[in-house]
Amino acid sequence: MTSSRTALAALGVDTALVVVFAATGRLSHAENVLVGLWTTAWPFLAALTAGWLIARAWLAPLAPVRTGLPVWAITVAGGMLLRAATGQGVAVSFIVVAAIVLFVFLVGWRALAGLVSRRTHRRPVRAGSDAERVG
Repeated sequence: MTSSRTALAALGVDTALVVVFAATGRLSHAENVLVGLWTTAWPFLAALTAGWLIARAWLAPLAPVRTGLPVWAITVAGGMLLRAATGQGVAVSFIVVAAIVLFVFLVGWRALAGLVSRRTHRRPVRAGSDAERVG
């Protein structure tokens, strides 16, 4: 069972990364980040929330496949649908870039966390190993 602290932290990371995605997009077009950040970010944040609810992400918030993939797919698709519904741009090039960046962000950090966790929880140090001889 996952702790609520882990789930909240994962939701916080996802939220922060979606905001970073929106801010980076605004910066790449030489736009004022703070002025239009909410306009750019809200469709993806709303879709991220839907993704968390649909995927029941709190049950396995660190799982790249079980949680990361559906949250990513719903965030991209839902964000684009909300942008289109509110008259914001949804050019094919933007969809491709958003899909790639959000994949790296929403699935990638979970995969990286899993690798780090496996490395730190590997086998215990054996007697007479190099780690014990240091000193």
